[in-house]
Amino acid sequence: MAATTTDHPTLNYPWGDTLPHPGHTLTLRPGVHWVRMPLPFALNHINLWALDDVLDGCPKWTVIDAGVATEAIRTLWHTVWTGELAGKPLGRMLVTHMHPDHVGNAQWLIEHFSGKEPARLWMSAADHLAATLASRETSGYGGDRAADYFQSHGLQHPEGMAKIRERGGYYASMVPDVPYAYRRLMDGMHVQIGERNWTCLAGYGHAPEHMSLYNERDGILISGDMLLPRISTNVSVTDMEPEADALGLFLSSLERMKALPTDTLALPSHGLPFTGIHTRIRQLEDHHRDRLHDVMTACRQAPCTAADMLPILFQRSLDLHQTTFAMGEAVAHLNHLWHLGQVRRWQDSEGIWRFEAV
Repeated sequence: MAATTTDHPTLNYPWGDTLPHPGHTLTLRPGVHWVRMPLPFALNHINLWALDDVLDGCPKWTVIDAGVATEAIRTLWHTVWTGELAGKPLGRMLVTHMHPDHVGNAQWLIEHFSGKEPARLWMSAADHLAATLASRETSGYGGDRAADYFQSHGLQHPEGMAKIRERGGYYASMVPDVPYAYRRLMDGMHVQIGERNWTCLAGYGHAPEHMSLYNERDGILISGDMLLPRISTNVSVTDMEPEADALGLFLSSLERMKALPTDTLALPSHGLPFTGIHTRIRQLEDHHRDRLHDVMTACRQAPCTAADMLPILFQRSLDLHQTTFAMGEAVAHLNHLWHLGQVRRWQDSEGIWRFEAV
């Protein structure tokens, strides 16, 4: 995730700072239960959702997102399932996108908490394929290809590069298995979960085909990582699609979300449930406009690499995990300006990509 952005007075947090206790749920609306799990990163938590459901005439749970495959999270899932979720099996495992904190435990939850029939994974096709591939051959997260990619964008720290090369199994360590069979989620598709009908909203730029869910009747948006209240979603270009305009896709996805009502309750994957989504969208647009201005200013002064952008885009120290995401985001801003025709790029004699204003 990128730099923290400033809250606006019109953002409202209906439950204040109230959080679900570890191993317990917090009911936000009838049939909508909030579960919060720890993450082993600087971003130290993820919000997961358990929805009351009925499938084939039997009461079941639909769980949205699964957490990283760590013993701490699995222990908490056991606690939740022997507590507030006891009495009904997992009927559907719905995953918003392919990042490890969202899909990591999907197969494990299906194996441990389904009824007589295994629960089905529901996920977009692009993210299911990306997760399956990454769990077998890490791309974008570590290994030689990722290291070569970061090096081609100017990252030269020898110790850091060695650690990136050693992380060839980084994704698989957090996502040991991806369910083979799944039900495909598509933009505009309607999914009946219990008494609510949810519309799938595809979002791009953060993941190949991220799916948020919107319930019009109650004005609830399960926004995943596409709309977060206090930090800006990481928007990265990776070695698998190095010419992508991820930032352009992300901004276009935010533009589509403006069609939702102003009083929509957003349930994000990180941070607190909030209202004021139009204000938050404007904040994110302003944030990226300002960062693009800073990047463009630097490119006018001298040809720049993505690594040159790190202290400009992230005015704080970064650990290795954060640096890999930051590099992807730096390329995303440079690529966006390149796609707009405002900068040109070339590889120098050492194979380093450099960008300068046109």
